[in-house]
Amino acid sequence: MWGALAGDIIGSVYEGSPLKTEKFPLFSDKSRFTDDSVLSVAVAAAILEGKDYASSFKKYGCRHPGAGYGGSFFAWLHSEDPAPYNSWGNGSAMRVSPVGFAFNTMNKVLREAAASAAVTHNHPEGIKGAQAVALTVFLARSGANKEEIRKEISSRFGYDLSRSHAEIRPGYSFDVSCQGSVPEALICFLDSRDYEDAVRKAVSLGGDSDTQACIAGAAAHSFYGQLPADILRNTKILLTPDLLAITEAFCGRFHIP
Repeated sequence: MWGALAGDIIGSVYEGSPLKTEKFPLFSDKSRFTDDSVLSVAVAAAILEGKDYASSFKKYGCRHPGAGYGGSFFAWLHSEDPAPYNSWGNGSAMRVSPVGFAFNTMNKVLREAAASAAVTHNHPEGIKGAQAVALTVFLARSGANKEEIRKEISSRFGYDLSRSHAEIRPGYSFDVSCQGSVPEALICFLDSRDYEDAVRKAVSLGGDSDTQACIAGAAAHSFYGQLPADILRNTKILLTPDLLAITEAFCGRFHIP
């Protein structure tokens, strides 16, 4: 959970200024949380409070209107009768990590990930992207090694995780689809040495940097454990009190370091 929010904030600076290097400042005066963090917290709040995902998205999305939502989600957010809009975008995947931390069986994680996606992203690729991220987080925190995670996600979802980060980066460009960004973000985690390395690799792809760092960061946090103290401290400073309170309550409830 913290890993997702930190990744989002670190990547936020570079979404409009893509990088092809892992050497960059992690935080600056331009660092901020985006819709990735707001909606991840909304998923966490829905789980904590036993509420439906749609109403939680509405609550936190309207509370933070300037977080950078996509056009279709923004219209959904302000609709009086919101309905899913068949999206295959990576919005379903960026917000789902709390599901992987909260539920304790593979089947439950897959069902909840699908439910969290389907209120907006009911396209099969939108569902699949959310399930792949949530399941990666679940497997990582359950003690699976990277090759076991790679095999399970590849076989279940048909993602090509045989590529390396070094092979992907030179020709990669901005892509907001689940199918064109989730596998790449997961590869950044699978190729990483530690949490910071995973996030740096995700940003250095030069794509949708905040979302890919959010996804890679969630997986890395689950796998490696507690974040470096300076990254956690800066992340907490940049969150608003409501986002911070829900995150701390969620991590306390589910014993997330």
